Amino acid sequence: MPAGTALRARRGWDGLIVLCAVAAYDGIRMSDWHLAQHLSKLAPVLYVDPPSFRHPAARGLRRAGLRLRQEGPGLARLVPMVPPFPARRAVAGTTAALIRRDLRWATTRLGGQVSAVLSGWPQFPVFGACGERVRGYWAKDDFAAGAALFGLNAAMLQQRERQVAAAADLLIAASPVVAARWRSRGRDPLLIPFGTDAAAYLGTDRAPLPPGVHLPAPVAGFIGRLNARTDLALLEAIAARGRSLLLVGPKDPGCDQRRFAALQDRPNVHWAGQQPAAALPSYLRLMDVGLVPYTPSRFNRGSFPLKALEYLAAGRPVAATDLPALRALGTDLIHITGPASFADQVDHLLSQPRTPQLAAHCQAFAAQHTWAQRATSIHHALTSFPPPAAATQLLRVMPPASTAESPDGSLIPEPWQGIAEQGPGGAGYICGDPPRD
Repeated sequence: MPAGTALRARRGWDGLIVLCAVAAYDGIRMSDWHLAQHLSKLAPVLYVDPPSFRHPAARGLRRAGLRLRQEGPGLARLVPMVPPFPARRAVAGTTAALIRRDLRWATTRLGGQVSAVLSGWPQFPVFGACGERVRGYWAKDDFAAGAALFGLNAAMLQQRERQVAAAADLLIAASPVVAARWRSRGRDPLLIPFGTDAAAYLGTDRAPLPPGVHLPAPVAGFIGRLNARTDLALLEAIAARGRSLLLVGPKDPGCDQRRFAALQDRPNVHWAGQQPAAALPSYLRLMDVGLVPYTPSRFNRGSFPLKALEYLAAGRPVAATDLPALRALGTDLIHITGPASFADQVDHLLSQPRTPQLAAHCQAFAAQHTWAQRATSIHHALTSFPPPAAATQLLRVMPPASTAESPDGSLIPEPWQGIAEQGPGGAGYICGDPPRD
């Protein structure tokens, strides 16, 4: 079945793993997307987009019958439908109820037993909606620490994340800081860091040169979101020394617009904007060192930057600010330094020749940390976990939903009719995309 088409088949989905993702499937390829690609080779996967009323993929999908569709062998995708302003307290209970009903509808239509739900949502209590055997919470970040970055209430988010985690059979942490935080709360999380798609970058030095970039070598490069997490002062310091600086990625409103405009105006700086994943090897080909210039915020210290392993997979050494997740990798290919000496470290790395031996060394290390390996670890954790001793339901069971027939003959619940359910204690649940790398 071609990717992105309406899903008709009901067979082959036994042992389904439901992955509640923090990034849309067709958006920037974040950890959820990479995990889904490799996890679906081990078990069927339902990738659930984060609920968003403004989700571009949701436009017209109810009418087209494509809210549930197949993206690849053993990989289906669900786009939840939620009301406007889903994060507001008055609407949040309805939002949570609609998501759970969508999950029940989608897994019922796919058929087969749901092996596990792996949720990366700190805000939504979705466990129990699919009759899953195992409930896993993927604690990818210190979400409460990043709440202000995304316009969320930290205390409320922390409370809801604790409720979600309390209902989980197991916790999987992506960084040492996040793992330690949950251990301090009496949990025993598994530490499974993010990985990289090493094979996608093996041909970096043979990739076509990107159009419109005319920077003299050597080049320091950054790939990722430019936002409040990025320490612009470090990039400014590199550019002030006359070093070629290549920036690839979207610029968020949280990035200081005035300072970034001044940085971009320098003749030795090129901002390429957001690029498709397939184009990244071309930009990496120009880079001699990859940058991870993060501010020393609590949220950043709990994060695992995907870009670090991607630079290594492309054969490039890394200059990074001090992040525990990168220290835990234990390699001298990631050069960790403080803000005061960051530009000096970049100068030193740029002064070293780019050799095939160095590239091979970087790529060999990255090959030990692939998403295929991470998916195998997560699959083993979910499938080897004993079933819950008691089917304690965190959520109330919803009454049967009214339905409407889509053009492909499937029955799709009407999401706006008569749903008004609160979570435990009458509390609402916020909606919105959690933090991204």
